[in-house]
Amino acid sequence: MTSHSGPIYEVTFFVAPDMAEDCDLWLEGYVQKTLREPGIVDCNVFAIGDDEQGRARRVCLHSLADDESLDNYLEGAGADLESQLEEQFEEQIAQSGRVLREDHSAGAFPESSPDCRNCGACLRGQYCGTCGQRSRGRLISLWELISDAFGDLLELDSRLWQTLIPLMVRPGRLTYDYLQGRRARYMPPFRMYLVLSLLFFVVAFFDPREDFSLLFEPQPELSSEQAAIEAEERKQEILDELTEDGIITGDELPDEIKANGNGFNIQFDDDGTVVDSDCNVDASDLEELPDWLARRLTVERLQRVCERTHLDNGRAFLDNLLDNIPAALIVLLPLMAFVLKALYPLSKRYYVEHLLFFVHFHAFFFLILSLQILFMRLSALLRIPETIAILSIVIVSFYIPIYLYVAMRRVYGQGRIITFLKYITLVVAYVLGFSATMLGAVAIAAFST
Repeated sequence: MTSHSGPIYEVTFFVAPDMAEDCDLWLEGYVQKTLREPGIVDCNVFAIGDDEQGRARRVCLHSLADDESLDNYLEGAGADLESQLEEQFEEQIAQSGRVLREDHSAGAFPESSPDCRNCGACLRGQYCGTCGQRSRGRLISLWELISDAFGDLLELDSRLWQTLIPLMVRPGRLTYDYLQGRRARYMPPFRMYLVLSLLFFVVAFFDPREDFSLLFEPQPELSSEQAAIEAEERKQEILDELTEDGIITGDELPDEIKANGNGFNIQFDDDGTVVDSDCNVDASDLEELPDWLARRLTVERLQRVCERTHLDNGRAFLDNLLDNIPAALIVLLPLMAFVLKALYPLSKRYYVEHLLFFVHFHAFFFLILSLQILFMRLSALLRIPETIAILSIVIVSFYIPIYLYVAMRRVYGQGRIITFLKYITLVVAYVLGFSATMLGAVAIAAFST
């Protein structure tokens, strides 16, 4: 077929097996008739393999001079093609057509580098059609490195902002679009979840003075006399607060208050008197536990855990707990997906689609908490009244349950009342699941201390 600049109109015929010979004879006459049409440069028929239903396939390529010739053909002879087939063969032959255009960019790339340097595919333009890498020279500039690092932050139309903005203000939009196949414009769900969860834990628990203490000058140590004065002042403040709350009275102040570098440890029994802080585990407290749990929570083991925790005032336990919380939240995701699967048994959605819903919701939850923490810290720096800052946090906190309800409505498309009932069930299940996973994290942190 002669190469030309005009479009190509492709028609595929699906022919019943016993009609293949008759169709071939008819196509010969059709080609001769088509070549006499104005604007038709060439017309050829090709036989290709049968389709899944066992029907023979014939492809007819119409080469046209220009777009105007294509329009004339589709409005004239091409418009009668379906009626001709129905008249000649009834329903034994079906056809479908599409317009093709020749690719003239195949030789546009320099001959010195015809293939993609990343995957080896043939390049047909500025970007690789297989892996998407941009074709460029070996040398890169410092500005290109900076653009690659911060491009998604600085470009308003990047996938980062196209993901975070709907995640914040359009509940359920990301999940709905992803299930509808609109995915390329957004960040991958699990990658977004991991990034936002990491951001939250860095914002919430990262202390530069503790983690990078080498970069800061050490604080001058207090003399023993100054330390004693400050300890006494802290002791008095604690006692005043306990007295104001009615926990103790002025006539029954405890005499034994243990001070340490982080404050004071004061323990009271049921009568309000000071009790011994030593680790004394009573074996009778473990008698009602199930056998499988009693074999693990022995008196000796609990004694060792308690003693190790008291050695550093629970700092190692707290560090282990913070390390285990991300894993506990990840465990919570599939559990809640099972709850959604049970709440929507007739939705015809796969389990992983319910899991995707909670991945997006947890990502939103991490993002909103990170913004709240940053706002509180910023308000302290800008000396915004504490009442205004707390009120703003409370208002935003009410948005979280509303977000979940609206997201359920958008993704699953049920009515308000039925969605509200399922919403209440989901919230109760979420509280129970969250409590169970957090207790598991606490237990693992305690026994790994």
